[in-house]
Amino acid sequence: MSAQGVALLSLWLNCCGWALWRYSTNTPNYHIFSTRSTIKLEYEGTLFSEWSVPRTCSVKNKTSPKTELRCSPGVHTIRPIVKGPDLEEERYLSVDSSLTCFLWYYKFINFSHNLTQIMIIWVVDPENADAHELQWNASEPSLNSIVLSKQLAALGQKPTISTFLKKKVYFPQGKMKNGTWQISMPMSVHDVIKEIKGYKVAFQDCFIADFLLVLAFPLSTIPEIPGFLPITSPRGSQLMSDWLACLATSAIVVADMETFQTNDSFRTWNRIRVPPNILTDDERHSVSDVSISYNGVFFLIRGTLYLKDCTSFTRLGSNENLPEGGIIGITSRKWCWLKYLLKDTKRRSTMAVWTRNEVYLGYTPHDFAKIITTEKLGEILNISPAATLTIHNVEYTGHPLELALLLNYCVTCNVVKKIYLVIYNEDTKQWMHQDFALTVSIDSFIIPHFLYSAQPQLILWDKHRIYYCYHNFTDIGVLQTPTESGNLSRLSHDSIIHDVFIDYYGNILVKMENNIMFYFKINIRNATKLHLWTNNATKSSIFLHTSAEIYILNVSDNGTIHLQDYPIKLEVQSVAYKAKEKCPFMAFYHNASHHYYHLDKGENLSIWVQIVYPENIGLYMIVESYGPKILEEKNYVHYEIALGYCTKTMEIKFSQNVNYEAVDDYFQLEYQNTGLMLVHIRPSEYTNACPIAPKVYQIAVGCDTSKYIVVKGSYLRDRPSKNLRVKYSWKEYGSPLRLHFKEKFHPLIQLYNENGYVEDVETNFIVWEIHGRDDYSFNNTMKTSGCLHEAQTWNSMTKLNKHLPLAEAWGPENYKHCFSYAIGKPGDLNQPYEIINKSNYNHLVWPMHHTGMYVFQVKILDPNYSFCSLTAVFAIEIYGKIPSPNGYLVASILLLLMLLFFSILVLSYFHYMRIYRQYIYPPTYKTERKRKSN
Repeated sequence: MSAQGVALLSLWLNCCGWALWRYSTNTPNYHIFSTRSTIKLEYEGTLFSEWSVPRTCSVKNKTSPKTELRCSPGVHTIRPIVKGPDLEEERYLSVDSSLTCFLWYYKFINFSHNLTQIMIIWVVDPENADAHELQWNASEPSLNSIVLSKQLAALGQKPTISTFLKKKVYFPQGKMKNGTWQISMPMSVHDVIKEIKGYKVAFQDCFIADFLLVLAFPLSTIPEIPGFLPITSPRGSQLMSDWLACLATSAIVVADMETFQTNDSFRTWNRIRVPPNILTDDERHSVSDVSISYNGVFFLIRGTLYLKDCTSFTRLGSNENLPEGGIIGITSRKWCWLKYLLKDTKRRSTMAVWTRNEVYLGYTPHDFAKIITTEKLGEILNISPAATLTIHNVEYTGHPLELALLLNYCVTCNVVKKIYLVIYNEDTKQWMHQDFALTVSIDSFIIPHFLYSAQPQLILWDKHRIYYCYHNFTDIGVLQTPTESGNLSRLSHDSIIHDVFIDYYGNILVKMENNIMFYFKINIRNATKLHLWTNNATKSSIFLHTSAEIYILNVSDNGTIHLQDYPIKLEVQSVAYKAKEKCPFMAFYHNASHHYYHLDKGENLSIWVQIVYPENIGLYMIVESYGPKILEEKNYVHYEIALGYCTKTMEIKFSQNVNYEAVDDYFQLEYQNTGLMLVHIRPSEYTNACPIAPKVYQIAVGCDTSKYIVVKGSYLRDRPSKNLRVKYSWKEYGSPLRLHFKEKFHPLIQLYNENGYVEDVETNFIVWEIHGRDDYSFNNTMKTSGCLHEAQTWNSMTKLNKHLPLAEAWGPENYKHCFSYAIGKPGDLNQPYEIINKSNYNHLVWPMHHTGMYVFQVKILDPNYSFCSLTAVFAIEIYGKIPSPNGYLVASILLLLMLLFFSILVLSYFHYMRIYRQYIYPPTYKTERKRKSN
């Protein structure tokens, strides 16, 4: 073959995706990539000659397309040598000298009867594990793993499981069994991110790496029923995919031959098929969009929305408040916020559906609501009726309660149009027009994707370019490349953009239809082309693994699925090393360990952040916030320079300084000072080479619904015309506290939340007997409590608020203290002081003439303590005296005794009358006796 022919063949192979090379290790997700790792090289193509490796690496078989490699610490240049004049791309592999050699291996068993999961854990050495352990389908440890686990256990090793959100820790139960530990945990829907950790125990100078995983409440996939037919995208189209925002392991992929669903990152999967005679053959192969939810999978087919769940395949329409046709798009949330604060509404949508002129929000699979039309949007935005306004696209933002609409705007609508953006807040129901306008051709279709950030930041793309919009719409432009002015198609053999993948670490991958990928990070304005990983003959999509790492899913033409772990960190390091791109700082730390902070009244939040960088660079930390201005922010910066490096530490303090006592409108002031803020901490400068992840967290100011109070340990007001008998509910109030009638009682109020005990409540509170008893009092008087004027009492407050129920007559909204001459009148200070707190030694005292049962309700009275209305019920049983007599009972007993007495008297009368009757009245006849003869 001539040199020209070889060149053409090489060009064809490179263009068509058959000439590429990859590497892998025995460690899943490239978790360990060190001098101890066996690096497996693989070349795809027909022009391979041999491997070019440096002297610091040893290769097993240099001339084999598939071989093994071991390297010393450092960055090593590896590339295949191919036949012909062209050179194959080279990689710069970073191999470290880490002492981390072993991994935790786990399998779990679900017990649905008690909603628990048993995690079976052992230690594996990736270089000596068996095939089942390497493929992650082992049911029990191999012999090598048993020996290794027992050796480490003898040295004191023991695994624990820590949860990422609730910070709970679970420990092994009992002793090791067959070289494994067992840990029992409750099933969780929200706290799904877990990490297996161990002690710092070394065996042969090797430690065990911590292992991050996603373990959720077991979800079932839609079963595949015989006789059902495939539902697919149009022939020749690219893969469509979606996954649950808070459970990325549950995903859906629509190909042009089948639809696949998984709940474990495609380790196992099912085909989704639909019953015959519902859709025509053309409709079954016309899926244009897909969205997965906890209740099923939504398919958009020719303008109509369908729902496939475990039992049915349903067409959605007017019964669900959706249009019967004309739907052009559906979307679901991309970022997971398990907690958020709602002020004005009680629910949050899970998906959005739109036509050219209407937007609907979905709350359940059969509950949708229309929120806006383009006609109303035109009025809100003050757009001329002569212009054409339609809905272009819809996407959820990074905010847990906001939704963004891209709008088409044009007048003549022949050549170009403008894209405007508005944001809708589901809680406040407000529409906010943003300072964003993008001019595109009339037939352009723009897809938005909001970034994981506090302020609204997004990237948009058409077929050829990526547009960025950073820092709350103040920095807008086209993502640049070293050549071709940001036109990614020209750098990808005229391929077009297929999808854009964004993770929580700020990594952004742009995947072309021919599987060429570009990379950049959040807030970066230029992209880097990555090494080719998948040939263009394969249809692929990018997902998140159970270990929160990236993997590529490949679907072949025969309907089989193949997974490839993608080493994004190593690939980015390789291209950054080649471009000589370095991170401007050495380290970036912070102590914001949570993603959600809830502040009640009087609570503050302090966070520190630290950056280490070479001196004379001048970096600093930036704190960005988004939301209502309800907190005061103060920053304190500390500098330290040593050995040519500068360490800059900043403490950020968020506080609230609002006094809610004795205000005109207590509830309005509370409403104005509650809300949800998003905060983003980042360095002032970073590059694609920086491994830093954006730290975004919420600060919610308002009532924490998980808070509640209890009383440690646990006659009638407005005297009625008759006595009452009240049935005590043991189930509702629990066991009462028994006190002798001479004992005074001082309630100790304790605050709890979902995590347990928080604190003893030291602030003011009040109590009242819920059944109306008032035969108790307080040992303190207003005078002994230090009052300067007459304090509030139940009697005065009920008279002042006759229109309100007893429980609402007195509370933090109308509380006024008695320790100032400026408030109230002197009055009688010898009255009982009815307000209690932990330190004022005010006690409840009981009547001396009888015992009884009291059921009290307690309420926090201090207006500056909590946004929640904190109440609790407790019961007290008084003993030591004869119980108070009951009038009805006494009268009934007396009546019974009287009836019994008179009944006996009457009966005895008739009885004696019968006995002595013959002596009272003479007999009416004489008895003849026969005389005795002599």
